[in-house]
Amino acid sequence: MKRLLWLGIGVAVGVLVVRKVSKAAARYSPHGIAESARESATGLLDSVRDFVADVRDGMAEREAQLHAAFDQGVPFDEAGADSYDDYRDEEHRAR
Repeated sequence: MKRLLWLGIGVAVGVLVVRKVSKAAARYSPHGIAESARESATGLLDSVRDFVADVRDGMAEREAQLHAAFDQGVPFDEAGADSYDDYRDEEHRAR
């Protein structure tokens, strides 16, 4: 009975090892490498798109701040966040 138990354990461990080795071999096959490269490129492209969207949002905000300072006739450094909020509210009401 003990031998049968150890035989079962050995078969189970052998199956697990074979499956793990098969998965590793599939990753290093040409198809697996191409799949990994495609996933990496997709992730990079998504990151670049997010970065560009953040930059555009920042540019729009900065432009609104500059417009508010210009409308008040003061240098941008002297125009506080309140002037930007006022300008944004006026612009929103005009629409």
